[in-house]
Formats: sequence, C-alpha cells, structure tokens
Amino acid sequence: MSSLQDLPGDSSFPSLQHNNLPDYLFDSDSEDSMSSTDQGDNKDKDKDKLDPEVLKDLEKHQGFMRQAINVAEDALAGGETPVACVLVLKGEVVARGMNDTNRSLNGTRHAEFLAISEFLSKYPQSKLRETDLYVTVEPCIMCASALRQYGIRCVYYGCGNDRFGGNGSVLAVNSDKGLEKGYPSYGGIFRKEAIMLLRRFYIQENENAPNPRAKGNRELKPVV
Repeated sequence: MSSLQDLPGDSSFPSLQHNNLPDYLFDSDSEDSMSSTDQGDNKDKDKDKLDPEVLKDLEKHQGFMRQAINVAEDALAGGETPVACVLVLKGEVVARGMNDTNRSLNGTRHAEFLAISEFLSKYPQSKLRETDLYVTVEPCIMCASALRQYGIRCVYYGCGNDRFGGNGSVLAVNSDKGLEKGYPSYGGIFRKEAIMLLRRFYIQENENAPNPRAKGNRELKPVV
C-alpha cells in the first residue's frame, strides 16, 4: 500500500510542516483526537445503532467498509494514523486512501484527500456525483467541506470524530445550508473495529507528534 503515499496531487498547495499547523489539522498524539469512546454505556449504544438506510443493504456497506478497514490496518503497520477510505463508483472500489500526516509531516494529507487525488487521476470530477465514500472515521471539518465542494454523493463512516467531526459530531458541514449541494452521511459501520485501530495506534510512541509523550505504561482497552 505504499503507493497510496505517492498519489498525484495539486502542487499549488504548499507543504505545511507540523510545527506550523493548528491543532485541528495535526493532533495525532492524543488517544482521543479521533474519537471519544468512554462517555457512558447509553451513549455508546446509540452510536452502535445503524440508520435504516444502511440496514437496507447492510452486507454491501459492510463489504466496502471492510476494505477501508483493511487499508487502515496497512496504515497502522506503517506507523501511520489508522484512518483510511475507499471510493466506490458503480459498485466497484476505484480509489483508496490512508492518512499520510505522520510520514509527510503535512497535516492536510488525510485519507480522503489521497483517495480523491487517485480518483481524479482516472475520472473527471463530475463522476464524484455518482460516487460514495466509505471511511473508517467520520471526516474532519476540513475533509467534510472538501467532499461537499467536490460533490460526493454519500459518505459512510465507522466511528464518530467527537473533536473534529464535520458530518454532525461537531459541525454538520455535509448538510448545513451552503452554495454547494450537501450530501447524506451515515455512521456506525464497523464502529468498534475503527475505534480499536485508533487505540492500537495511540498506545504507541509517536516520534512525529509535535509534543511526543512517553506511553510505556499504557495498556490497550479491549472493550468498546
């Protein structure tokens, strides 16, 4: 999966270094930076409930999310924040992306941006209107806005992003009134698996974080 780290992109964007980035773009050394998971049994049970729209074709949605989970596993194995996604056009995965913020020290290289970059190397932007995104973690505000501007058809995600989520957890960028047409978003597909991937990452030492912290005494919490 190393090829995912070298996808074509827009060279007009500067390479931002992590020490110049605000926390909402680069905060990968906090075990809660992607999803808060210990806020009460009732709240967690609600998060596990899938939308009726997802339940209509659950096997299909789980199949595509499983592919995103597999890419996230590759990211974790490479020392990267385990967030990943796939883009699905006409029932087929046509692009993949994993977070690349640690390796590149560029806080804008989120999984969604890399997947879109690969997609645009094969198809015109207009095809995104027929394309669905499956991502292991709810898109952040930055990515949610980009997805809306690109015209994504629908977003399915695993666990919520309680600190930076742009699809309802913090801001509903996907559906708020705006110039661009919004898109529907559904969460909870393999939510627990997505959370466990993040936990496995955040108990590790992360030398690329702005303020690395010793984590020798941390233990993996097996219960979600």
